[in-house]
Amino acid sequence: MSQLLKKRLRRLRLVLMLSVSCFLGVNDLAFAQLPLPEEIIFINKISFLGNVQLETTIFKLPGEGPFPLVIVNHGKNLGDPHLQERLRPLSIARYFLEKGYIVFVPMRHGFDKSGGEYQFHGNSAELSSRDQAHDIDVIIEFAHTLTYVQKNMTIVVGHSEGGWVTLAYGAAKPDPSVKGLVNFSGGVRDHCCIGLLEELINVSKKFGVETAVPTIWFYGDNDKLFNRYISDRMFANYVKGNPNSRFIPFGNFGADAHLLFMDPAGRPIWDPFLTQFLYDVQAPYKIIRPEYKLTP
Repeated sequence: MSQLLKKRLRRLRLVLMLSVSCFLGVNDLAFAQLPLPEEIIFINKISFLGNVQLETTIFKLPGEGPFPLVIVNHGKNLGDPHLQERLRPLSIARYFLEKGYIVFVPMRHGFDKSGGEYQFHGNSAELSSRDQAHDIDVIIEFAHTLTYVQKNMTIVVGHSEGGWVTLAYGAAKPDPSVKGLVNFSGGVRDHCCIGLLEELINVSKKFGVETAVPTIWFYGDNDKLFNRYISDRMFANYVKGNPNSRFIPFGNFGADAHLLFMDPAGRPIWDPFLTQFLYDVQAPYKIIRPEYKLTP
């Protein structure tokens, strides 16, 4: 074989290798940046005070399903709840999409574009959370009218006040499809009321007694809203009534452990514990749609 022919073959191999590399690079980029399938709808809630529409974000995989259901409950910012932005919990949404779930993120009554008014009933953390928990039933009931949603598999997740509402929902005869409750830094703080933290500790015992669904709690050492003095005592009271619960004290996280839930950097901390929890409650736990995984 002539030297000229050898050079041409080497160049051809190099061109082919570069072409393959570029092709893989484009696909890897698309893989990493695959957008979340997101839709906003309004779900009707019927009450004796009049009907309201609950603004709800849905993250749905392509296909006919049926998909197991996840409900994600938001917290409460300071100020007017109607001015609070719609929650887009992308980290937890990706986590569940990877496992084949459909994710509903409702804004409870009185928040953002949802109708009605948020009321802190009787300055009571218990009464307020029980009132808000009714919205979860509305969302699950609506979801079960959809052919692409499984009717026998639901996980309810909440962060901050949404975590507390999730616990209240567990104590309120939840839908039979609910297999587990996930509480990230749950609780209530309001400048109008004195003694809320002690109430959280006391009411946790009542919620535990009234709940049979397994739960998992995540709290950090440097949480600026609910420190470990509070969260440890909340859980100690709760678990007396609902022993099928586990507490994950994950230590410090950044400047404020309360932000773990919304920060993608927090996922390596909670991911293995939540995955084990899903396995234990016999919910889907394996990654079947890796194209939705967030890559650095």
